[in-house]
Amino acid sequence: MNSSAVNHITSTNKPPVALLCLSRSWGGLEINTVKLTKWMQARGWKITLIAPPDSPALKQAQLEGLYSVSLNSRSKSFSLGAARQLARYLRQQQIQVLIVTQNRDLGLVSLVKLLMGRRIKLIYQQHMQLGPPKRDLFHTLRFGVLDAWLSPLPWLAKQVAEKTRFDPAKVHVVPLGIELGRFINPGLTKAAARQQLGLPAEGPLLGLLGRFDSGKGQDFVIEVVHQLRTQHQRPVELVLMGEPTKNEGDEYLEHLHGLVRKYNLGQAVHFRPFNAQTEVFYRAIDVFVMASKNETYGMVTIEAMAAGLPVLGTRIGGTAEIIKDGQTGLLYPPGDTQSCAQAVLRCLDNPEWAQQLGQAAQQEAIRTYSHERQCELTEQIIQKVTE
Repeated sequence: MNSSAVNHITSTNKPPVALLCLSRSWGGLEINTVKLTKWMQARGWKITLIAPPDSPALKQAQLEGLYSVSLNSRSKSFSLGAARQLARYLRQQQIQVLIVTQNRDLGLVSLVKLLMGRRIKLIYQQHMQLGPPKRDLFHTLRFGVLDAWLSPLPWLAKQVAEKTRFDPAKVHVVPLGIELGRFINPGLTKAAARQQLGLPAEGPLLGLLGRFDSGKGQDFVIEVVHQLRTQHQRPVELVLMGEPTKNEGDEYLEHLHGLVRKYNLGQAVHFRPFNAQTEVFYRAIDVFVMASKNETYGMVTIEAMAAGLPVLGTRIGGTAEIIKDGQTGLLYPPGDTQSCAQAVLRCLDNPEWAQQLGQAAQQEAIRTYSHERQCELTEQIIQKVTE
């Protein structure tokens, strides 16, 4: 294993910890893993990110000066050689806790647990839904090596109880957090944000931020805008920010452009490449539409809430739990363009009410989804499993 980093931040009362993510992709899971490493190091933890060589996560960690090491494991589950290598490193560094952020890495850490026994505590940080029931012997043994399971939302924790035989007492709800400050105080006006993104200075503007993927529902929102402009005669415009899904081509993006041409929306739908300063995007728009068909969590939903926007979301998956319908946002049935259009009209026709909705959403984000709270809850569980 090769390491690169700033010096470890030491602390006498905090056990050494490692975060394992052997993904070679770069999406929400990987971004959140790097962020957690950064936040925990800033809070005085001796924490190491373990990722594949040349992976985006490792490169980003190195770019930010985070302590990180590379582990090459091509196997999706069992790799005795990689397990021995990882166990050797954990022993050498006297690491007591290993946090795993990817389901497919559980096979590897099961072997590590067999090699190290009680010397290592394993914590699984869940990012995805469980899918089909996993109450069989294979999954029961695999999950049985875990000392704690972190679910980002209560409904996901409930899934663990319903679909596995894992001890419910070891399941903890730890929402994934964001750095709230840059969304609450973006440092620019709506006019300046629109100018920066080359968007129209006036008029109602809807927004959706996310990779261009059929599961994200950009085509659905284009349909909604078409309905608002034709059936309701409202001059609503839309900005879509994102990039095509890596290694999957531009077919879906071309489909979106085709829809725009079909409905003659060339002057009303604005495509913008992803920009890491997402607070500018949220500042520019009036209503955020979350149109994913089945989002497990939805960091963009939380970011939009933190920005104080009225958020419209599908009544399914994690979105239905994050948004409190009529209190911190509005929910509509998946695929129902008419219901979504009515929700948009409700916000546009009642701007004071929409502002109150956004303010309530922002307060909910502050209470529940700060990165400080995620770190504090994670720290409590680390201390608990190492007592």
